[in-house]
Amino acid sequence: MIIDLHVHSKCSDGKFSVNEIMAEAKRLGIGFLSITDHDSIACQAHAVNAAKNVGIRYMCGVELNVTFSHPKFREGKSVSLDFLGYNCDLNDEALTGKLALMAKYRQERASKILKNLNDEFEKEGTAKLTEGDFAEIEASVDGVLGRPHIADYLVTKRVVQSRQEAFDKYLVKCDVPKYPLYLEDASKLVRDAGGRLVLAHPNDPHGTSLTALTKQLPEQTAIIADSLLPFLDGVECWHSRNEPSTTKHYVEFAKAHGLLMTGGSDCHQEPLVMGTVQIPDWVATQFPE
Repeated sequence: MIIDLHVHSKCSDGKFSVNEIMAEAKRLGIGFLSITDHDSIACQAHAVNAAKNVGIRYMCGVELNVTFSHPKFREGKSVSLDFLGYNCDLNDEALTGKLALMAKYRQERASKILKNLNDEFEKEGTAKLTEGDFAEIEASVDGVLGRPHIADYLVTKRVVQSRQEAFDKYLVKCDVPKYPLYLEDASKLVRDAGGRLVLAHPNDPHGTSLTALTKQLPEQTAIIADSLLPFLDGVECWHSRNEPSTTKHYVEFAKAHGLLMTGGSDCHQEPLVMGTVQIPDWVATQFPE
């Protein structure tokens, strides 16, 4: 069975709609799938039905960004970590209310980032973005607004050549802090909604991960053991940017602590890597059908 439990849709920063993802998943022979949009479960009800229609087993998902700090690393300064919430009740009022609040904050954050961008453009003598530009960016988003949408717009405006260049040249420098969701709150939200919380891509060198604190795998799992375990149900052991040594280390850690083990491509459809991560069939048996 091909398993992919970490895919993004246009409801956050993916390129494909839910229907396009299901059609592609069917073509690829994926048997167990989860769409895990950033801070959004807006597409989940549709995804459940769309997966049923094409005969794919589906599990509801969401990816939450958490503010985390550890006194032994970075002088206790905060970093961001990503967590996956699976099998939550889509009608849970606390969860839906918090996600709505976070979506509103994303809009406000985007406005502040655009103001910072315009300050940079003014220094360079580049034409500033207007309210009309902001409206176009918002119109391009089906779900929650994020920096990738701004990056893509800068590409269409030919300010930069690629999304990566937009981040490297402007969006890191012009960033504004994310919504301050803490691990205790994320864990309570997901568990109270009947779900399970999983640490996403813990050693991702190009993403939001524990590598911001340390690149040493034993130090990463020591951090999890002393600070995350009470709030955690699992670890994403297989990921499209994992080295074999990372997967081996985290599988051994998860087994030692009785944690769920999940995996996924983290596909945003650019490139289309959905279903390419080799994940054992038994991963599916950890979750109720």
